[in-house]
Amino acid sequence: MASIRVLYLSSILIVAFLGYLYADSLVFLFSRWMGSDDYSHGLFVPLISGFLIWQSRHHLAQLSTEKSWWGLAVIGLGLLLYVVGELSTLYIVLHVSLWVVLVGLAMTLIGPRGTKVIAFPLGYLLTAIPLPTFFYATLASQLQLWSSSLGVGCLQLVGVMAYREGNVIDLGPVQLQVVEACSGIRYLLPLLSLALLCAYCFKDRLWKRVVLVLSAIPISIVINGFRIGMIGVLVELQGKGAAEGFYHLFEGWVIFMVSLGLLVLEMAWLERLGTQERGKSLGEHLRWRNQEAEPVRGGGASVQPQRLFFPGPAYLCSVALFAPCALLGTLLMDREETPPSRPAFVDFPMQINGWHGQPFPLEQQYIEALRFDDYVLADYRSVTNHQVNFYAAYYQSQRKGQSAHSPQSCLPGGGWEIASLTQTELRAPEPTLQPLRANRAIIQKGDQKQIVLYWFKQRDRNLTSEYLVKWYLLWDAFVRQRTDGALVRLAALVGPGESESTVDQRLQEFATAVEGELTRFVPD
Repeated sequence: MASIRVLYLSSILIVAFLGYLYADSLVFLFSRWMGSDDYSHGLFVPLISGFLIWQSRHHLAQLSTEKSWWGLAVIGLGLLLYVVGELSTLYIVLHVSLWVVLVGLAMTLIGPRGTKVIAFPLGYLLTAIPLPTFFYATLASQLQLWSSSLGVGCLQLVGVMAYREGNVIDLGPVQLQVVEACSGIRYLLPLLSLALLCAYCFKDRLWKRVVLVLSAIPISIVINGFRIGMIGVLVELQGKGAAEGFYHLFEGWVIFMVSLGLLVLEMAWLERLGTQERGKSLGEHLRWRNQEAEPVRGGGASVQPQRLFFPGPAYLCSVALFAPCALLGTLLMDREETPPSRPAFVDFPMQINGWHGQPFPLEQQYIEALRFDDYVLADYRSVTNHQVNFYAAYYQSQRKGQSAHSPQSCLPGGGWEIASLTQTELRAPEPTLQPLRANRAIIQKGDQKQIVLYWFKQRDRNLTSEYLVKWYLLWDAFVRQRTDGALVRLAALVGPGESESTVDQRLQEFATAVEGELTRFVPD
């Protein structure tokens, strides 16, 4: 009983320390689970993992009671990732950090062999972690285009005239926009998670399990494309109003259950493929419980699982390890930074080397989503009446949920799609300075084309890579005690009869003119 009390007390302390350290990331995690259909399955993942671990309790009781000091090293790695995630503003690093800490705690409590027994339930927790924003946006954008293409294919197959412009399906009098919510990612992520669980329970060869998991990707894409095609058919027959009822009917569970049914049929087919045991049913190939996990009895006495959970010195030392880490977490979250003073973007000049600007405000929904401290958005016209759109967003202190967002994740949409994405060099405003490197994106919508240049002005660096931005955030937070910076974006429409090189020259001239002004508003 004393050992159980020690286990309970030490576990309560660990939960308290972890709850304090990871409070922000846990709040973010639950907000994504509860507020986003794409990750609504995440709420059930910890419950499923807990159930699978509980099923293994007797199997764990049969193992030796060895504990592992290596668990402390794993916990230390997880806490190091916590520091990296806190300073680099990456929630995903914080989520992975918590997972690594949990694996380390399991090693200190039940040893490496016990941790190996519950390796899948522990690994399954990773499916509840939301994807990084820039990766999610890129994936969703690509899925939008695939779903749009499949939807148009379904429409043309049944004789409906339809054309695709980016993520917009043109039906003539009516246009259907395949927005991010229609990309199919809300079916892909939960179905992949479920396919992993099915593969774990499926008692068959490894290659069949791998095929089962990978097949969840084309299944979700094809089913979503079919759904979009059916929406187009209804719109063609009954008008645009018919799409709403169909959309809600086939949203969520109906499409998901169809996808699940296809997975079950695939399992039944894989079970019969290349096997000699024809008499077995699919149910006999599913391992819903651990068959080896029966209590071992010998000599009239049964193994007592309680002895396995005696907290050894490694587990108790982990409690002592979390106490200073909680203090470190407080220092990281409450740290003060020292960015240099700067004028506000409201004073940004609207007359720059012959360019005349007209500022206009962003919509409130974008301001709330981007969470910058200051911004400027204006259309500049040259003396020849050529136009360049200029946008810069400044962040005084880049922290979790408040950092520069890559335009790559928001350029597609409204029928626009990225035709190419490269890097280019722009002349510096002074000959003695190094050329400015920028990302150059060409976006198209039908016959329309725009060229977009963007870069990240982070302290005294102009960066083009989102990954380098995160690295220098981590470095400068340690070395300089500052993480201020800005995103700068220029865009110009390729007019009728204009060449891309002409627009490139226009953007080059404006970039050279505006870069000299930017240093005052985004100081090095």
